[in-house]
Amino acid sequence: MVFAAVLLAGATVACGGGAGSDSANEDSSKVTPATAVAKAAANSEDIRSLHYRITGTVPDKGRLEAEASMSTDPLAMSMKMTAADQDRDRRLEVRFVDEVMYVAGTAVDSEKLGGKRWFRADPAAWGRGAVDNNSHGVLPRQLEGNPVAQSTLLTGSEDPRMIGTETVDGTRTRHYRGTVTSGGLLAAREGAVDEASRERLIESLDQFMGLGVSDTLTMDLWIDGDNRAKQFRMRAEPDDKQTGTGGGPLDLTITFLDINQPLSIKTPPIKDSTALTNGTQGS
Repeated sequence: MVFAAVLLAGATVACGGGAGSDSANEDSSKVTPATAVAKAAANSEDIRSLHYRITGTVPDKGRLEAEASMSTDPLAMSMKMTAADQDRDRRLEVRFVDEVMYVAGTAVDSEKLGGKRWFRADPAAWGRGAVDNNSHGVLPRQLEGNPVAQSTLLTGSEDPRMIGTETVDGTRTRHYRGTVTSGGLLAAREGAVDEASRERLIESLDQFMGLGVSDTLTMDLWIDGDNRAKQFRMRAEPDDKQTGTGGGPLDLTITFLDINQPLSIKTPPIKDSTALTNGTQGS
């Protein structure tokens, strides 16, 4: 199901910044790429809230850019997304609170809102598994996944390597790259040394399946001096068997701006929202 008047597209691709100093990463030469990536994945479990930025392209939707905040307990998300390269203003604001989705913005047909600002739809789910997510067609499936879990995908790579040190959003980082396949994630899961690692890889595999891409994903991961993911980039061709239409590559860069800062995602006033009905959805 989709909102009939909602169109998603447009944004610019953002990669890591310029060269940074090695001082914040002085021990990087003593740590293998696989170990560094595994440490960053383990540290992701401590993330309770996140403010992040997304830029790039998704199959069938084209270019987009977004800024979002999320919390893990309770699971909630707020995102503002802008379509680029369009002949008119197409902005979208989406919130997921208490398994209800709220949508507003210039990309929504105001005539169908009945004087209200927000559409609401339930049940709705974001940040879960590939099968459980449900944004009623508003979000590209690649944005339905939890970016914290997506950042751990490189743990399934059989060829992680260090590219160098770079500065990302003012933070000095170590830049790693590798290819990820579903088979690699399965093999890594079977070879996991502890239950926590195994559970992370199960979640990573689920996130991989939710991307709707071909079997090979190229992933870049920038890790800061605290051994946390600062930024990651995912590139792959679409899986035409899943999408049915193709429509260009996946190339998304997600930058973590703030971690574990106080966050409150509020439900829009009920008097300012109207329920999504058969008359306001289409294909």
